[in-house]
Amino acid sequence: MMQISDSYNQKNSLFNAMNRFIGAVNNMDQTVMVPSLLRDVPLDEEEEVKTISPIRTASNGSTTYFQDGDMYNYYVLLKSIRNDIEWGVLQADDRRKEKMGVTALDISRIESDDDDLEKQFHYYLTGLHTVLSKLTRKANTLTNRYNQEIGIRGCGL
Repeated sequence: MMQISDSYNQKNSLFNAMNRFIGAVNNMDQTVMVPSLLRDVPLDEEEEVKTISPIRTASNGSTTYFQDGDMYNYYVLLKSIRNDIEWGVLQADDRRKEKMGVTALDISRIESDDDDLEKQFHYYLTGLHTVLSKLTRKANTLTNRYNQEIGIRGCGL
């Protein structure tokens, strides 16, 4: 009885969710040989490519723009998130803080809201798990759509 419960909990662990996401993005990366073919192709067949909006500002000050529904931008976004998970975002955050002159003392004052750390932890853990699951589905969908597009284009050549 305990083994069944443990295996279920392990299946839904954050570690396994991250591994599933990284595996899906690695599969996507290996499948997509020509990323430029993804430009202006909607991720979902019934959706159109939508508006352009900024998604992140790099440490060098440049802004990356995300075109909703465009498979190429999902591809770039998913790879970027995978790299952040694998290599960490701490280095980029540290460089940004150094440029802004934020010290560890300032950070500790900002983060001094320690009223209920367990509640905060569970809240963010649940959110992270949900986001990773959605991103994993996006990576798998992108891989499948790319295969469909290549199959359709391959027959027409």
